[in-house]
Amino acid sequence: MAQIITFLGKGGTGRTTVAIAVAKQLASEGARVLLAAQDPTPGFNLLLGASVGANPVEIGANLKAVNFQSTQLLEAAWEEVKNLEAQYLRSPTLKNVYGQELSILPGMDSALALNGIREYNESGNYDAIVYDGSGDLTTLRMFGIPETMSWYIRRFRKIFVESDLGKAISPFIQPVTSAIFNSNAGWVGENFGQQPTNQAQNMLEQGKNALANPNQVVAYLVTNDNPAAIATAKYLWGSSQQIGLTIGGVLLNQAENGESVTSDFAPLPVTPLPTTEEWQPLMDALPNLKQTPSVPKPLEVNVSARQVRVFLPSFDKKQVKLTQYGPEITIEAGDQRRNIVLPPQLSGQSVKGAKFQDGYLIVSL
Repeated sequence: MAQIITFLGKGGTGRTTVAIAVAKQLASEGARVLLAAQDPTPGFNLLLGASVGANPVEIGANLKAVNFQSTQLLEAAWEEVKNLEAQYLRSPTLKNVYGQELSILPGMDSALALNGIREYNESGNYDAIVYDGSGDLTTLRMFGIPETMSWYIRRFRKIFVESDLGKAISPFIQPVTSAIFNSNAGWVGENFGQQPTNQAQNMLEQGKNALANPNQVVAYLVTNDNPAAIATAKYLWGSSQQIGLTIGGVLLNQAENGESVTSDFAPLPVTPLPTTEEWQPLMDALPNLKQTPSVPKPLEVNVSARQVRVFLPSFDKKQVKLTQYGPEITIEAGDQRRNIVLPPQLSGQSVKGAKFQDGYLIVSL
C-alpha cells in the first residue's frame, strides 16, 4: 500500500507548490510517486510545467501526475455500479442509464476523488500518493467519507430491521429475494441488503483503518506568517481530529524560521520553507516525510480507566458539544460531528463526566 500525503491550509499559502515539491523530493529518493490534483483550471499544469490530464503521465523519474476530472471518474464509477447490480439482480434496472449522460451533483467530486485515490493505492504501482485538493473542510469531509457512510449504513439498517415496517415485511423477504436476486437461499430481515453491500462495507472498513494509520494517511498544515492563514491552519488542525486524520507537522512557507508560530502549533514540529522560485532549495528544506510523526493521536480509548480522550487542538470547551444517544458518543466541533463507537467493554455505558484539558476532551464512562 502507498502512503497518502495531503495538505491543509488557507488558499494562497502555497499548498500546491509544497505538494509538487514533496512529490519531487520523494521521487528523487527512489519512491514511486503519484501526484494527484483536483484542479480543473489551467493553474496546476502551469505551476507544474507539464500537461496533465485524467490519466497518469510520467513527468520525471519515478514521478507520475494525474488531474482528477469528475466527469470521467463518474462515468467509470457508474459502470462499476451497473456491474455490481448485474451480479445480484436477475433483471438489472440500471443498464439503460449511461455514465456519459450523468451530471455532477454537489459533493460528488470529493467522493469520486477519494475513490480514485483508493484505486491508485490498490494498484500497487505507487509507494506514495501526494494529493493536492482544496485543503479545507471539503478535503476533510472527503477523507471522512468511510466513517460517515459506515455510520449511516449501520444506523439506518438497524432502524429498518427494528421498525414496524421491517418486522411486517420480514416474512416475505426470503421468498422475494430468492425470486429477484441471484440467491438460492434468499435473505431474512436481519441480513436484508447485507450481501450486496459486503463489498462496500469492506471498502469502508479499509478506508477507516487507513485513515487511523499515519503510515498510510497523513496531512501537513501549510501556512505563512499571515494571522488569517495561521488561524485557518489551527482551525483545520482541530477539525482534522474529528475524522481521525493525523497531522504530521506544520510547513511554514516563505519563512526563515518557525519561531513565530511554534507556540501556536505546539506540540507539532514546525518546518520553515524558504522563499524561492527553484524547486531544489524547497525540496531540501522539507522534513523527513517517510518518518512516522510523533504527534498526539486523534483518539485514545483507555478501557481500564474507562476514559475516551479526543484531541481537539485550537478549540475550547465552548466550541465543543458532547452528546450521547444510544451506545455511541457524538462530538461536535469545527462544523463536524464524530460518532465514536465504544469498545465492547464500554459499550452501553453512559457518560458520567467530561472535561477539557490541554487540548483534549476527556470523557469518563
